[in-house]
Amino acid sequence: MSVSEVFNIAWEGIIRNKVRSLLTMLGVIIGVAAVIIMIAISAGTEAAIAEQIQGLGSNLAFIQASFGRGRPGSGDTSAMLVYEDTEVVESVPGVIGTTVDQTTTQTVKVQGNTLTDVPVVGTTSDFPSVRDVDIAQGRFFNETEVDRKAKVAVLGSNLATELFGDSDPIGQQITVDNTKLTVIGVADDKGVVGSTDFDAQLYTPITVLFDKFIPSQFARFMGNRVRIIYAEIDEDADMEQVLTQIQLKLATSKDVPVDELSFTIQTQQDIIDTQGATTEAFRSLLAWVAAVSLIVGGIGIMNIMLVSVTERTREIGIRQSVGATPNDIRWQFLTEALMLSLVGGLIGVFVGVGGSWLFGATSDMRTVIVPTSILLAFGSAAAVGIFFGFYPANKAAQLDPIEALRHE
Repeated sequence: MSVSEVFNIAWEGIIRNKVRSLLTMLGVIIGVAAVIIMIAISAGTEAAIAEQIQGLGSNLAFIQASFGRGRPGSGDTSAMLVYEDTEVVESVPGVIGTTVDQTTTQTVKVQGNTLTDVPVVGTTSDFPSVRDVDIAQGRFFNETEVDRKAKVAVLGSNLATELFGDSDPIGQQITVDNTKLTVIGVADDKGVVGSTDFDAQLYTPITVLFDKFIPSQFARFMGNRVRIIYAEIDEDADMEQVLTQIQLKLATSKDVPVDELSFTIQTQQDIIDTQGATTEAFRSLLAWVAAVSLIVGGIGIMNIMLVSVTERTREIGIRQSVGATPNDIRWQFLTEALMLSLVGGLIGVFVGVGGSWLFGATSDMRTVIVPTSILLAFGSAAAVGIFFGFYPANKAAQLDPIEALRHE
């Protein structure tokens, strides 16, 4: 029997019972679509996380202190990361810029316009370079202004519009809490990175923030604590070597061994890899859920093919009596099972791609359709058809022609 004859006979068997065939394919359709959609959601989440981390700046190292140690008055200050440590970090060869930022919320007033809970970010002159923030109007404050605690401010684009509307804010005075600041610049649009809306923030020298908004009674003895130091590393430098030197310099400046420092130093790639491992585990879980759907679909195919063999026993006997070999019968029913799974898989691909696009368009979660997931899902559907179709096909091939012809 030729291949074309096998396919024609198998196709006739499928379209003979259209509704039953469609219901049989439904499990495969759901399984294939689930694989594509689940992987698209996982890949979209991973891509969004990577973009957010890259949006913090380029080629950054994050030096973060553990606040479980070094509490004021405890006598243990080895874990304390202070503003003055930026000078230590910046002295390391390969570091081309450092910045810190501390945030508080304050009430901002200007010309009768009052905004509450405005994020006020105290930072340094390298902030635009390190954190990849452009200035649309005016300028950012310089190192001299940071050292001299100059009462100046740079506004996020949306905040400038809320406070001044269409008026030029440069040179205008605003009142933050009870402190008057002069606006010297407006940042360009940057949007939301992670949970931070850069366009809604007010930037001022970190020395002003420490002095006016979050003063500490321990600062004169221990320095002003900061949460994190961002270090921009030269692209031509050896990242691992630079990070090691940062650790050594900080340990030397605090007069403690390196292994007693509770600082964590991470690169953007470290964070991306960590998040990637989490999403990979999530993706594996979703893949197993989708695989269960495919297995259920395969069981449905096996069940319906067994029913079909029983219903068509007399037909099998007639075909055997006119010369069809057991192998011909086996291939006929195996092809029919394979076609059920392949057609279901093809429909599932369209449903999965469309569902992924629709999910991304109508929800806050991003989806990225991964081409390999389509191949994986479609290949899995074919494998399911072959695996679960073999038993019914083999059973049909082993029927005794005489008994089959007697079947009513």
